[in-house]
Amino acid sequence: MQASAAQLQPTQDLRKALSRAEERRKWRAFSLTLPLLVFLLLTLLVPIAALLMRAVENPEVAKALPTTVAALANWDRKSQPQATAYAALVQDLSHLPDTSDAGALARRLNSEVPGARSLIMGVYRALPIEGDPDAVRQQLLDKDERWAEPAFWQAIAKNGSRWTPDYLLASVDLRRDATGHVERMPEDQRVYGNILVRTFYVSFVVTLLCLLLAYPLSYWLSTMPERKANLLMILVLVPFWTSILVRVAAWIVLLQSEGLINSGLMELGIISKPLELLFNRTGVIISMVHILMPFMILPLYSVMKSVPPTYVRAAVSLGSSPLAAFVRVYMPQTFPGVGAGALLVFILSIGYYITPALLGGADDQMLSYYIARYTNVEINWGMACALGALLLAATMVLYGLYRRIGKADLALA
Repeated sequence: MQASAAQLQPTQDLRKALSRAEERRKWRAFSLTLPLLVFLLLTLLVPIAALLMRAVENPEVAKALPTTVAALANWDRKSQPQATAYAALVQDLSHLPDTSDAGALARRLNSEVPGARSLIMGVYRALPIEGDPDAVRQQLLDKDERWAEPAFWQAIAKNGSRWTPDYLLASVDLRRDATGHVERMPEDQRVYGNILVRTFYVSFVVTLLCLLLAYPLSYWLSTMPERKANLLMILVLVPFWTSILVRVAAWIVLLQSEGLINSGLMELGIISKPLELLFNRTGVIISMVHILMPFMILPLYSVMKSVPPTYVRAAVSLGSSPLAAFVRVYMPQTFPGVGAGALLVFILSIGYYITPALLGGADDQMLSYYIARYTNVEINWGMACALGALLLAATMVLYGLYRRIGKADLALA
């Protein structure tokens, strides 16, 4: 028995040594990837979390008018509020540290009720306003009769919470009424649904055209000798080395009424007058297809290069026609490349901004244009982040569908 224990001891020591070595190897690998994980955390996950939080954050009213919000807590939101609410409003405005805080509050309320900005700034500039609540109310009404309208007070009461679903609801053409119930926006204010449909439509057309153009080109490259294929692949990758602004400017030169394309077609006698190719959807689609084509070619080429050509030759030798062999034998093996390329191009398309902004008209702008507008012009970060969250959700849904379809294909295979 003692001999058996002595024989097992070296084996156990070896297992422990191997286990420790494996653990050290894992920690070493983790330490090598740690800088990348930190980089992704700081540049991707943290901004996404901030975007999602800002899409439901509503700090302007809650921060600037806490006393007013408390005074309106038991208000029926139909009649004119009590005089204490007027006094609380003046008190809150007098405590604002800077004009910029009053401006932020005025912009937020003006997005709810047009004209609220002039009301808030008018009272702020008239401070100090003193007296009992009834006197304060009368002074505000004397300055502007609109203070008697419930709509402005409803906007304050509705936005009294620091967190709100209003931005997200507005991004899908919904809103809360004065009592807090969710309803559809009036028909003349439903804009984002059409913009989202337009964004998906343009992205689908661009993806389809990229696939139709890239598939035969990728197949041709995959059948060429490696040296020639590498040389032509450099030409495919040239757009990656050129700024998007430069490429869009080049398309403006090509597509304008007196540009090379119209001039060439008129010289050949194909058309009698210049085609309208600029500042419309045609120009947007042409430019986007040109810019995004490499993102379709690269996945297709990598998959097609791995498909053995002997499969098609075997099918032909067994009596199949070349076309049938290509469709039934070769094409199904390239579906992973088709799916990856289509997903990549579509996701990039729905977030495009520069090309539609420079080459498109007013009815050709996509969702990212309005995100930029709310960020840079309207200074409405909540709405911009809500639209960004909508794009993020659409991207995640598309990726989930791609994963599900990919798993289904593997199961059938």
